[in-house]
Amino acid sequence: MFADRIEAKWIDLFAEVFARCKVAPGDACAILSETQSRALNVQLAELALARLGARVFHVVVPTPRQTAPVAIRSTGASVALKDMDAAVAALAASRFVADCTLEGLMHAAELPQILKGGARVLYVSNEHPEALERLAPSPDDERRVRAGMKLLREARAMTVTSAAGTDLKIKVEGARVGGVWGYTEKPGTLSHWPGGLCLCFPKAGSVDGTLVLAPGDMNLTFKRHLESAVRLTIEADYVTRIEGDSLDADLMRDYFAAWGDREAYAVSHVGWGMNPRARWDALALYDKRDVNGTEQRAFAGNFLYSTGANEVAGRHTLGHFDLPLRRCTVALDDKAVVEGGRLAGALA
Repeated sequence: MFADRIEAKWIDLFAEVFARCKVAPGDACAILSETQSRALNVQLAELALARLGARVFHVVVPTPRQTAPVAIRSTGASVALKDMDAAVAALAASRFVADCTLEGLMHAAELPQILKGGARVLYVSNEHPEALERLAPSPDDERRVRAGMKLLREARAMTVTSAAGTDLKIKVEGARVGGVWGYTEKPGTLSHWPGGLCLCFPKAGSVDGTLVLAPGDMNLTFKRHLESAVRLTIEADYVTRIEGDSLDADLMRDYFAAWGDREAYAVSHVGWGMNPRARWDALALYDKRDVNGTEQRAFAGNFLYSTGANEVAGRHTLGHFDLPLRRCTVALDDKAVVEGGRLAGALA
C-alpha cells in the first residue's frame, strides 16, 4: 500500500513529537530497536533526533526466538531486552529513549530499571508513519486525558452497559490509574504514540458481569473487526464462558485455550478512549503489517477491555487480548463519562 521511503514531512513530525518530550540539544538519546523493527520508523527517529541537536545512538538487539505456543501480537510487553543487562544500562543512562521495538516496553520486565535512571521513554507504536501522522499529539490531548484520569482516581466503581447486552460491574477503588496522551515530559516516565487513553488496572476480584462483543467491535490481537456477536461471562475477573457460533468466537476460544494458562482469561486493564482524531474504521484501511491497533485503543468513546497480565492483581501471563467496544455507556459512580459510545459529561 505504501512506499517505505523517508519523507521530509515525517522527519518534521517525529521531531515535533520528540520536542514535546523535551529533547534538547546535547541530550544523550537512545533509539531502541530489534532486528525485525520497522526500519522506516527507526530511520525517522534518528533523523528527527539529529535535527533537534541530540547526541543519538542506537541499541539494536536480535528479535528473540518465538517460544510461545501461538503468535504474539500487540501486547506492550516486549521481551527483546531479556538478559540484555548491558543494553538496559545504556538505556537507563539516556535522557530520552525512542522505543521502536515491535511490542513496546510498556509492560516489559526491564522498564522499571530504565525509568529509575531518569529516562523519558516514548514507544513509537509499530504503525506505518502515515497513521502516526494523523495522530500527532497535542497539549489539548494531555489536558483531556488528565481530566479523565482525575475522575477515574476519584471513583469507587465503574459500570459498563450496552444495547448489545454488555453489563459489567468493576470495582476501581484502589486500582492503578494510568493515562497516555502521546508524549512524556517528566523524567522516569513512559508514554506511547499514538495516545489518548484513560485506563486502570483493577485489584483482584474486581470485575463481574457480561461483556458482549458486537459486530464492528475489535479484537486487536487478530487486528480484526468482529462480524458476529461473542458473549463473554466474567466471574471474579476471569472469563468463564465464551458463547457464539461463529469464526470470531472460535478464534477467541482457541487462542485463549492455546496458552494453557488460567491467568490468560483474567482481566488486565479497563478504560476508555479519548482521542477525537483516532478512528475505529481505520483498521479496515491498512494492510495488517502496517497497523498495530494503537489507534483503535484510543478512539474517543470506546470502552477498552483487556485480558492478561495485571501486576496490581498479582497475575502474570503472555496471553493478551485488547478488545475495544463501540456504543457502550461507561459510568463512574453512576455518572456517565461515555454515553452510547460518545464522551459525556465533563469529558464531552
